[in-house]
Amino acid sequence: MRRFTFKGGVHPYDGKELTAEKPVRVLEAGAELAFLLSQHIGAPAKSIVKKGDRVLEGQMIAEAGGFVSAPVFSSVSGTVKGIEKRRNAMGVLTDAVIVANDFQYEKAPVSPLPGMEEYCTLSQSGKDGRPELSLVIRKASEALELIRPDERLKNVEPSEVLDRIRAAGIVGMGGAGFPTHVKLSPPDPEKIDYILVNGSECEPYVTCDYRLMCDRPGELIAGLKAVLRMFSGARGVFAIEDNKPAAISTLTDALRGEENIYVAPCRTKYPEGAERNLIKAITGAEVNSRMLPADAGCIVLNVSTVFAVFEAVFLGIPLYRRFLTISGDAVVSPGNFLVPTGVSFGEVGEKAGGFIQTPEKLIAGGPMMGFAQSDFTGVCTKTSSAITAFRYDLVSRIAETPCINCGRCVDACPARLVPSHLADMARKMELEKFEENYGLECVNCGSCSFSCPAGRPLAALVNQGRQTVLAARRKARK
Repeated sequence: MRRFTFKGGVHPYDGKELTAEKPVRVLEAGAELAFLLSQHIGAPAKSIVKKGDRVLEGQMIAEAGGFVSAPVFSSVSGTVKGIEKRRNAMGVLTDAVIVANDFQYEKAPVSPLPGMEEYCTLSQSGKDGRPELSLVIRKASEALELIRPDERLKNVEPSEVLDRIRAAGIVGMGGAGFPTHVKLSPPDPEKIDYILVNGSECEPYVTCDYRLMCDRPGELIAGLKAVLRMFSGARGVFAIEDNKPAAISTLTDALRGEENIYVAPCRTKYPEGAERNLIKAITGAEVNSRMLPADAGCIVLNVSTVFAVFEAVFLGIPLYRRFLTISGDAVVSPGNFLVPTGVSFGEVGEKAGGFIQTPEKLIAGGPMMGFAQSDFTGVCTKTSSAITAFRYDLVSRIAETPCINCGRCVDACPARLVPSHLADMARKMELEKFEENYGLECVNCGSCSFSCPAGRPLAALVNQGRQTVLAARRKARK
């Protein structure tokens, strides 16, 4: 069978055996939650609640601050304590709505599509006020029989699908956080040929998307069909790395008889799931920094995003919880959780049995593209796919030595750049040369740093150069 891939990339230890076969557990929220108003690319959401207000689970507490923005919802019922500054995963202070949990989990009303009542009833598995985990139907045929996506969507206009996605506050859940309704509003929908569902999950240690593909294939297919309702000429593709044979076989079996959706197995290689790499691997089209995927006839959505689309379109449930992996050698019981937004990283660690020892390295995300944390106070947002904790910070123990011009960073770079030279230019602030040598084409995957025998922080330096150039451009436009 053909395996799709791209040039370059690396093969880090993936650590997925720690959590891949761990069933998803529901993580209950603690006494206080912090809902960041910036959980996405674009304008921050605007709070519509004030101190003393009572809110419900699934109630909007902040409205979109513009077209490129997304509303924010409470994941618990309780009382608003106020708006405070909290740090996001990158360490930037941002406004957050603080809610005191009343542990009643009283839900805001939702508007499922007609006929989805039976599914909604079966999915209410919570007891005694505890948060529910939507029904896990391991056979896709059973889920699809209940959902019947073709029948439900037949009388739903494409504009209603988009409206439900916008109203639910869905953003890219693979990490970037781009508002999904914006991504699904290209200038010419007729020119979209592919809706690519990124099931590569190439980031080491992370397995929450894998569990979704194995446990919830019917819901993922329904979510993809909802997106395809807006693009009459497009085909749907589940792109999955071949180190996930169970996910490949589960979705392939579920899609037998489907003419417009198929599974594309990809070679296991980091960063197979990077948007440009995935488009190149599946379609052969090239996308650069001056283009959008839609310019190449593609829209790329993360697996978790497609599941959120299912819940929004078919069930009327907004995005206020997500699947998340906590893993690493410092974690007592690594696993996959359904996590309410607003809970702290420390709470997630406690629910995973705590830590073997205080981690020297705590990362929001995975070890290749995640953000190192100074403490456990960070909170889970719509884009929090993982928390990774290591007993020792091995990277800090690597001594940087001079470049030996071995070319390994060039071989590893999926953008076909010369990272060692770009890093030197960035370090010397030679920004014109940096641009002339295509520094803005870097996707910041970290493959160059991983492959460098001299221990040079190539990715950090190149990204520093990119950010400096982009900041200068923004300043010039003002």
